[in-house]
Amino acid sequence: MTRIQAAHSRRQFLARWAGGFGASALGSLFAGQQKPHFPAKAKSVIFLFMEGGPSQVDLFDPKPALVKWNDQPLPDSLRGNARFAFIQPNAKVWASERTFRRQGASGIEVSDWLPHLAAKSDLITLVRSVVSDQVNHVPGQLMLQCGSPLAGRPSMGAWALYGLGTESQDLPGFVVLFSGGRAPQASGGIYTNGFLPSAYQGTPFRSSGDPVLHLSNAPGFDRAAQRQRIDLIRDLNEQHRLRTGDAEIASRVASYELAFRMQAEAPALLDLSKETAATRASYGLDSPDTRQFGSNCLLARRMVERGVRFILLSHASWDDHADLEKNHARNCLMTDQPAAALLEDLRQRGLLDSTLVVWGGEFGRTPMVQHENPTRPETRGRDHHPYAFSMWLAGGGIARGRVHGKTDDFGFGVAEDKVHVHDVQATILHCLGLDHEKLTFRFQGRDFRLTDVEGSVVKQILA
Repeated sequence: MTRIQAAHSRRQFLARWAGGFGASALGSLFAGQQKPHFPAKAKSVIFLFMEGGPSQVDLFDPKPALVKWNDQPLPDSLRGNARFAFIQPNAKVWASERTFRRQGASGIEVSDWLPHLAAKSDLITLVRSVVSDQVNHVPGQLMLQCGSPLAGRPSMGAWALYGLGTESQDLPGFVVLFSGGRAPQASGGIYTNGFLPSAYQGTPFRSSGDPVLHLSNAPGFDRAAQRQRIDLIRDLNEQHRLRTGDAEIASRVASYELAFRMQAEAPALLDLSKETAATRASYGLDSPDTRQFGSNCLLARRMVERGVRFILLSHASWDDHADLEKNHARNCLMTDQPAAALLEDLRQRGLLDSTLVVWGGEFGRTPMVQHENPTRPETRGRDHHPYAFSMWLAGGGIARGRVHGKTDDFGFGVAEDKVHVHDVQATILHCLGLDHEKLTFRFQGRDFRLTDVEGSVVKQILA
């Protein structure tokens, strides 16, 4: 049994059989810190999840060789056994229309759609050789965030919280924020606790008003009355827990207590007027194009300052089977400046070394065209592509100004240093001081982990 399993078993025993807990004691069962397996570089993770699959050949992986193959079928030698969601393997090649320039001292090439991130390229490691096993959105999103295409497995944020607890006593340890107009296609599956105790589930926040609906008291219902009400509910739950031995009741009581503390803390968290005008402008809060994602990025930094362990920012959607030029340009406009501002803000505040920032989607997009209309070339799009795509990482234990991995001349497959999504997960946990092979939870007779039975830390990208 690992140290973390032993600690969790003790918590389960206490939750089942000990009586007479006060509110703070119940809360500490789930909010307290646990020890990592080894010294950690990162204390927190901010995952910028680009839901839908951004196009690597238009953003981070320039392929000038595609130009001579433009409008021709992909060579037979490349297709292999590749599966696609909608197009045929002999679909025509579409060379990217973007301009790539080398940026910073590192010389990393980034698309002209991402000028702000390009200017911060010396802070990131760009991984161009990520692969996944899943070709469709829901299983792909579950694979990236939960390590399995099957619904019901714990998400990465839940594993991090289970392994380390949280430094924040007044906010959830795992928070989820949305932008772009809709929730991810896998919905709550990407932030579920799965078979872990429910205290480890991600908490969806809104970026304005009450972060959680109905968090505020009704008019005329003061804090003292709310405290009495919570105490009564706690006592009733305690009696039921002692009769049934149901450990989940402790999670329920802890949730009530956390919500009560959040009533005092959340308004201050969401009050972005306390930030300087320069900071708000840097995140794009002055523009309707960047305000939503920018607010989420700024909130993520404020959460890191308050000890939140894992923040998932889901931006939907990059799923551009048609009209990719228009839609990708729009998404880049919405996310580029805020993401770059987040990196710089963390750096200036001395938080980047202890905060791991990850950017990426569940897969990339094909170098071949979809929905080609000769009379309307502007409507072209790209299909799903899990065989080679790009992600970047920065901060907390990650090297700066580095490119890892290489794809073939078409951006179709990996030519060097393949990185499976399980390897990405293992590396994220490593930066948090967690050994992905030891972070396990016994369920239905077997030990489960985020990376299932695979995954290796990508040591070449570590600082």
